[in-house]
Amino acid sequence: MALPLESQVADLRRYLPECSVPETLALLADHFPGRVSFSTSFGLEDQIITHFIFENDLPIRVFTLDTGRNFQETYSTWNKTLLRYEKPIEVFAPNGPAIEELTRQKGPNSFYESIANRKECCNIRKVEPLSRALAGQQVWVTGIRAEQSQNRQTMHPAEWDAGHALIKVHPLFDWTWAECEAFAQANGIPVNPLHQKGFVSIGCAPCTRAIAPGEDFRAGRWWWEDAAAKECGLHATAAHQGLDPVVERMPG
Repeated sequence: MALPLESQVADLRRYLPECSVPETLALLADHFPGRVSFSTSFGLEDQIITHFIFENDLPIRVFTLDTGRNFQETYSTWNKTLLRYEKPIEVFAPNGPAIEELTRQKGPNSFYESIANRKECCNIRKVEPLSRALAGQQVWVTGIRAEQSQNRQTMHPAEWDAGHALIKVHPLFDWTWAECEAFAQANGIPVNPLHQKGFVSIGCAPCTRAIAPGEDFRAGRWWWEDAAAKECGLHATAAHQGLDPVVERMPG
């Protein structure tokens, strides 16, 4: 009788450190046939994993979330990836009526006004589509690396994702940024040009900026949510008086 899914995480943690990235992906495809999915946002790490999947013809489903607010550079990288590998990438988009209702009630930039509003937008544009994408899957492959942030250093290459009730695997967990760059260059992998402009973490265009040398990997995401802004309370209001950090100076 097969072991419960969650109990297989411990075995993966023992085996995966001895495996190369393509061996890890092949092992997952073999042990969880038809139930392994990889989510790509077309950043450097994701492009490398896509390369391993497509070049080795692994039966792993590749999908992306089109939030509707991605950078044009991201769409260009997406197109180049399709041309380079000639393999399909599934697309999951937000629920149209939910986006329409949010915009009708709060306008297009409500996420700048409060953390609650930002999470609401993320839930509609990313969380709900991701739930649909992962429905029925047993393994979710990601491009997470330990080097990306202090919090991620405490993670493991294989984890149990209770929220989605599946195993989460990070094949590039121990890779450095320099190793990723070198591998992509050596293998002719399409790279998002935003990386050359100081972007390391790439999300929606209104919520992502380049980072300065020495800044945390995640500093470019939701950068207006600094300590001062949170303490002064950027709460959602009917009048929508929160600042738009793209065009207005933040206080402090």
